[in-house]
Amino acid sequence: MREDFPYPKIKIPKIKVGPIKIIAAAVILLILLFGSFYQIGPEEMGVILRFGKFVRTTEPGLHFKIPLGVERLMRVPVQRQLKMEFGFRTVRPGIRSEFQVTPESAKEAVMLTGDLNVANVEWIVQYKIKDPYKYLFKLRDPNSTFRLMNEAVVRKIVGDNSVDEVITIGRSRIENEAKDELQKLCDTYEIGIEVNVLKLQDVNPPD
Repeated sequence: MREDFPYPKIKIPKIKVGPIKIIAAAVILLILLFGSFYQIGPEEMGVILRFGKFVRTTEPGLHFKIPLGVERLMRVPVQRQLKMEFGFRTVRPGIRSEFQVTPESAKEAVMLTGDLNVANVEWIVQYKIKDPYKYLFKLRDPNSTFRLMNEAVVRKIVGDNSVDEVITIGRSRIENEAKDELQKLCDTYEIGIEVNVLKLQDVNPPD
C-alpha cells in the first residue's frame, strides 16, 4: 500500500561528550577549591577537626583544609574581650545603657556576708579565651561552668568579709581577691580562660 503521507525523518543531534566533561570537572574543581581554603580574622584562631577529632590550630590568615567534610573549621575569638554580668542583664548597650533584673539574675546577687548580713552584689567579669583547645574540649559547657565558678568565688569572698567592707571600704580588695581566686580555679579546671577584670557594680542591702 502506498503511503501518501510519509513520516518525516527526525535527526537526533549528536552531543559531544568532551565539553560536558570539562564543564563538570571545572564545577567540581571550583567546589573543592572553595571548600579547601578559609580565612581566619585578626581576632580569631581556627581549630581544625578531622572526622570530629582535633588535629591543629591555625593563626590569622589564609589557610588550607581537606574539603568534603573530612576537616571542619571552628572559629574561636581569642583576642576579643568577652564579658559576663551577674545580678543584672544589659538589655540595650550604648551611651545610656538599659539594664534589667530578671528573677534568675536577682538570685545571683543575694549573698550572706561574714557578719551574717545580707547584701545584693552585682558584678561583671571581663575575660579572654587564651587556649582554644582547652576551652572547646576540656569541659562540656565552658560558659556555664565559668558562670558557676564566678558565683562560687564571689560568694566565698563576700562571706569572708563584713557588710561594711563589701559595700564601702573593702570593695577594691575584694575585687582583686575574687579575680585571683577565679583565675586559679580556671587554671585548675583547665578551662582555657584568662580573667582580665572582675568589677563590683552596685552593692546594696536588700530591699
